[in-house]
Amino acid sequence: QAFTIMDQNRDGFIDKEDLRDTFAALGRINVKNEELEAMVKEAPGPINFTVFLTMFGEKLKGTDPEETILHAFKVFDTEGKGFVKADVIKEKLMTQADRFSEEEVKQMFAAFPPDVCGNLDYRNLCYVITHGEEKD
Repeated sequence: QAFTIMDQNRDGFIDKEDLRDTFAALGRINVKNEELEAMVKEAPGPINFTVFLTMFGEKLKGTDPEETILHAFKVFDTEGKGFVKADVIKEKLMTQADRFSEEEVKQMFAAFPPDVCGNLDYRNLCYVITHGEEKD
C-alpha cells in the first residue's frame, strides 16, 4: 500500500515528482529539489516495487525482529519445512488485511520466485525484509 500511495502517477515507479506529490499530500509543499534528488539517488536504479521493497527492508532494520516475521509465516508452514505454497501466500495477500493487488504479488514473486514446485522460501524473504540483502 505504501508503494501505491507514493506512486502518485501510477506508472509503476517512484520518481522525484511522485515524492514531491507525496510530500504535498502530507502537507509539506516546499520540499527542496536537492532533498528529493538525494532520496531518489539512494536507489540503485529506477524505484519499482521490488527496489522499494528492498530499500524499505533496509530502512526497517531493527524494527521487527526477524523471528517475529518468521512466526507470521510459520502459521502457514504447519510441517515446519521453511517454505509455504506460493499460491496460498498469494491468496492470503490478496484477500486479507492490507490486500495486495495482482501486480504487487507478481512483483513480489519476481523478487522472491517460488521454486519449481511452487514453494516460497519465506526464511530468505524474512531475511531480506529485516537485513536488506539476500543470504549468500
